[in-house]
Parts: sequence; C-alpha cells; structure tokens
Amino acid sequence: MADPVKPTREEAEAAVRTLLSWAGDDPSREGLIDTPKRVAKAYADWFSGYAIDPDEYLARTFEEVAGYDELIVLRDIRFESHCEHHMAPIIGRAHVGYLPDGKVVGISKLARVVDAYARRLQVQEKMTAQIADCIQRVLQPRGVGVVIEATHGCMTTRGVHKRGVAMITSKMMGGFREDGRTRAEFLQFIGSPSRS
Repeated sequence: MADPVKPTREEAEAAVRTLLSWAGDDPSREGLIDTPKRVAKAYADWFSGYAIDPDEYLARTFEEVAGYDELIVLRDIRFESHCEHHMAPIIGRAHVGYLPDGKVVGISKLARVVDAYARRLQVQEKMTAQIADCIQRVLQPRGVGVVIEATHGCMTTRGVHKRGVAMITSKMMGGFREDGRTRAEFLQFIGSPSRS
C-alpha cells in the first residue's frame, strides 16, 4: 500500500475552517481568523512522532558499565498523546525498565522513545507494545518492562464523562515475563499506579 500524499499546509487550514463552520461558528470572525494556522502548527507539534524513527534514539550505547547487569528503570516519564478514535488527548506517564546485556543507553533516550510513539495517533495498548518492542529490538536486553498509566479525553470529556479514571497497561518481555522476582522488583521500583 502506497503512502498517502500529505496535504499542504493550506489544505490543512481549509479543513480546520470547514470544521469550525460545521461546529456552528464563523471562521472569519476576529477570534477565529488565525485559528486554522494555530491548529495546523499545533498538529505539527502533537504529531511530530511520525517523522521520527525511535530506533535511532537507542543506536548509541555504552559498554563500559563495569559489568552492571541489574535492573535499570526510568519511571514517571510524562507524555501527551492523542486517541486515534476521537483525536482526544491521552495524558499520562510511562515507566520503562530493562535488564542490560553488556550495554546500556543514555536514560534520556528512553524518554525520547516514549515521546516518539506518544506523538502519533494512538491507542494505549499499542503504544505500550511499541515502546517495549523498540527497546527489545534495538538494545537486545535480557528483558523489558513497560507500564503506562493514562487518562483519556475521549472518556472524560465526551461519551460517559467519567473523570478520575486511569487506564493501566503493561508489556513484559524476557526476564520480566519469565521471572516473577524481576517483575516484582520492577513493579516495586515504579511504585503503585495512581500515586501523585
């Protein structure tokens, strides 16, 4: 299947004007006149993950770690994403851990991998799997664990209108799936979900 042709910025702005009219407002009034430009600019930021290859963030590793082979965890990685079903915000945090096998990666790179996938239209389950799969594929550690906790605007601001509800997903691979002690240690490190 061929990649779709990306619309121009002008076409994107025209689409926003159409939506403003469809919502019942006048896109030519003073308060909305620049809204199409602002929305297009916001979309370029919110969905910048499509232009990023997350694997590249993990390509540079360090092997001088004095034989360190214990759990490495980066917790509370805040992210903003958007639901692919309603384009409503998904706001949450990710916790990422891995068991190195002779090499480690700079910790900021793990946060960048989370952001690269978050800045795409998403469902939380898919995003959780994508992050774990990327770390496993590139670093080839002895195990990977990813837990994501998020609130979904498609549930809090429309439909059932339920606030204060968080969705939690996890993906455990290698030692995290096979060894209950490793999994328990990871979960202990990240603490219980829904803490402030």
